[in-house]
Amino acid sequence: MNFEAVSKEFQTDKIYLNNASVSVMPKISIEVMKQFLIDYSEMGPDSPESEVFIKELWGKTRKAVSKVVKCNPNEIVITQSVTDGVNNVANGINFENDSNIVIRGGEHEHHANYFPWLKLGKKIDVRSLPVDENGGFTDSDLKKLLDKKTKLVALSHGLYNSGLILPVKEIGKELQKENIPYFLDTAQTVGCVGEFDFADTGCDFMSFNGSKWLCGPMGTGVFYCKQESSNLLEPLNIGGESADSNEKDGLTYKEMPDKFQTGFRNYVGLAGMESSISFLQNLGWDNIRNHIINLSNLFINEIGKIPESKVFGPENEAERTSIVSFEIENHDPEKIVSVMAQKGIIIAKREIYEKPVLRISPHIYNTKDEIIGLVEELKRL
Repeated sequence: MNFEAVSKEFQTDKIYLNNASVSVMPKISIEVMKQFLIDYSEMGPDSPESEVFIKELWGKTRKAVSKVVKCNPNEIVITQSVTDGVNNVANGINFENDSNIVIRGGEHEHHANYFPWLKLGKKIDVRSLPVDENGGFTDSDLKKLLDKKTKLVALSHGLYNSGLILPVKEIGKELQKENIPYFLDTAQTVGCVGEFDFADTGCDFMSFNGSKWLCGPMGTGVFYCKQESSNLLEPLNIGGESADSNEKDGLTYKEMPDKFQTGFRNYVGLAGMESSISFLQNLGWDNIRNHIINLSNLFINEIGKIPESKVFGPENEAERTSIVSFEIENHDPEKIVSVMAQKGIIIAKREIYEKPVLRISPHIYNTKDEIIGLVEELKRL
């Protein structure tokens, strides 16, 4: 696969290495969104023709997403963000006062997959797994926190700070034995860990967005809800798209995915996300994984030539995403981010616990020359 040619399909004048936050969109998806707006306007946004047009777009997008995560299209609910999906579960399950949930690492977790569970601590027991320096935990520590009152386990699949990939399939098998529902934040894995059967993790619920590794537009997200687990949740929002009413039965929810799908109007976002997914699918998920992990390995090798540098996260590439967090002693990470930005190189500052670190996260349009260029600039600090 010639990824040097692929990089030309993306338009940016930066060395952009912050894809774990938001990716650059391929030019084809930008054009698809532009054409959608033209077509939608010309046919009349609320017309019989546009109704068919939008219905087909919903189906096409759900089908594209379901191919990525290996599930039924009717288990895909389109949202605006990862956070939407987390809150669908955190605020949708009926938690009894004596129940508990188990989360990973507390303050080592991304805020989107921490604060909604932390809020539940006002009425239920929120148990936080102890984690090692990379954010992982042991099976025995997980089992110690589970009991008959455990209503949910909520984890991230890939960690935003250390890049660790958790063994979610093995965890899922254990939780299924205990009949404990399971939520996964897959924001840092869908689109960047290669061909992967996300549904085979055994998770009941999953959330990710379209604007990170799927190279889609901002304001697009996905909430996966396993068909058999949909009755565990009460929808947060309700409207004509998600429910019906009559004198006999009163208010009744529609079938999945409409039960959780109400009020969404970012149709142009659907068009962009579907286009980007199709673009990446044609490249091949394993090809993408191989390219970006090779770039990460190159960076780790090159940054190691700077004596004051330190890299965080797993050494084994099979246990990490393309995220690499690092520091350069006696240099303020925030200042380094600013200096690099002035040179047209975009990296990020994040935290591992309260320790500020620098983070890169290469994607398919990044090149070896860009990685070498970044390291050369870091040497000049």
